Amino acid sequence: MSAIKNLMKNYTKNAELDEFLQKELANAGYGGLDILKTPIGTRITIFATRPGLIIGRRGTGIKALTSMIEEKFDLPNPQISVLEVEVPELNPMIMCNRIARNVIRGRAFRRASLWALNSIMSAGAMGTEITVSGKLRSDRSHYEKHRAGIVPKSGNIKSKTVKEATTDVLLKMGLYGIKVKIALKDLLPPEVEIIEKKPKEATPKEEESDAETQE
Repeated sequence: MSAIKNLMKNYTKNAELDEFLQKELANAGYGGLDILKTPIGTRITIFATRPGLIIGRRGTGIKALTSMIEEKFDLPNPQISVLEVEVPELNPMIMCNRIARNVIRGRAFRRASLWALNSIMSAGAMGTEITVSGKLRSDRSHYEKHRAGIVPKSGNIKSKTVKEATTDVLLKMGLYGIKVKIALKDLLPPEVEIIEKKPKEATPKEEESDAETQE
């Protein structure tokens, strides 16, 4: 039971860290993180569209962030590295934050969702699904979904190809929830795999028999 509690505690701490970084690094285009515990500490890899804003001048920004994470989340010797996201349109967390920023600036949620939908599909996604929920146009809560392409819903193919992220934004009408699912073509397993068979090397006896036949 203690092992299960320890595992759930780690998952909770990782989720809290992800939520903290999502708010703290919103201007840098935060796109998620990867946490790996090592014998000498905790290695944290942050993905963002603008790594320079996180690192700061002469590394002052990343030093401040490291000390903040160490104190707030009690992580032993955190080592932070920042990687740039090559195609931001295929990262669901980045697209969630972009929709949220557009809605905060006064753009209609439907227009912001359709803009993100077109951007994701133009970047080469196999499919995408964007859900916005909350008090969208009246006092009653409801949701709207916008889909394009093919998004697997279940099975092994979903776990391998579909990436998703959620965020929320507080407006005058209330709290909006935004969820983005992106199905990637590159992660799709091949239907048929062709294995080339190497030619069999002839043994010395077979070579002798071939020579006798030629004679």
